[in-house]
Amino acid sequence: MLTINNNLVRVVLWMIGTLLSFSMMAVSVRELSLRGMSIFEILAIRSGAALLILLVLLAARPDLRRYARPRRMGLNLLRNGVHYVSQFAWAVALTRLPLAMVFALEFTMPAWTVLLAPLLLHEKMTPSRIGVVVLGLIGVLVILRPGAAAFNPAAFLVLGAAFGYSIVMITTKKLTMTETTFGIVFWMAVIQFPLSLIGSDMSALLNMGARHILPALGLGIGGIASHYCLSNAFRAGDATLVVPLDFMRIPLIAVVGWAFYGEHLDIFILLGALIIVAGVIWNLRAENARITPDLAPP
Repeated sequence: MLTINNNLVRVVLWMIGTLLSFSMMAVSVRELSLRGMSIFEILAIRSGAALLILLVLLAARPDLRRYARPRRMGLNLLRNGVHYVSQFAWAVALTRLPLAMVFALEFTMPAWTVLLAPLLLHEKMTPSRIGVVVLGLIGVLVILRPGAAAFNPAAFLVLGAAFGYSIVMITTKKLTMTETTFGIVFWMAVIQFPLSLIGSDMSALLNMGARHILPALGLGIGGIASHYCLSNAFRAGDATLVVPLDFMRIPLIAVVGWAFYGEHLDIFILLGALIIVAGVIWNLRAENARITPDLAPP
């Protein structure tokens, strides 16, 4: 009988929340774009809603205020500056490419993270951690089938965002060593909200109609929930364990794109997803065996 480590279970549960939250964000971004919002305005809604929720929590729970004090601001500024540029590129790509393609290209990010984590976080490399990235990238290539269709230059935006997200992953892990999840998410909203307002048309934000409410709520809730879940996943496990689980976003968003936007769902997407899932399962079993050797059956 396989004994499941509690930390591993927590990582998986937090990452399920992360996957659902990012998918909700992707749909919300596209819907707000279709309703005439610019990317700056969409990101302003995202960070503004997160900031409002966090300020309400601070007012209701004074004990949280100590976590909102400015700490490690250099690392916070680096994380949130890189994250803002990356999510801007990601949001633009969501309006120009199929959802599954955006998410698939985004998953060049774990390869960078696996390379950077041992250097910056001193995490140990294992065969399963390398293998899950290799299988994940193979799955991405199967989904994209390079050369099968005309190349869209917007793909470069996703590739650039993927490199930026790998830096965000590393800095988030470093912040979780000393900072609370609340503090990390709070300073993300504080830093990024003014950046979004700089390029926004204030009249568009102040005159939002009923048709904007649902996707705006989805963007705000998904935005704060994704980072809350991701920060807690990093708190429970190594970056090289957490990041490969994010590969599961590809088959999930492929189904969402097919169901809501009629995007083509073919055998190559399913085959690529199967390869990705196989790598994730292999790594999870290997990680569980590595961190619970004393609980293994005789």
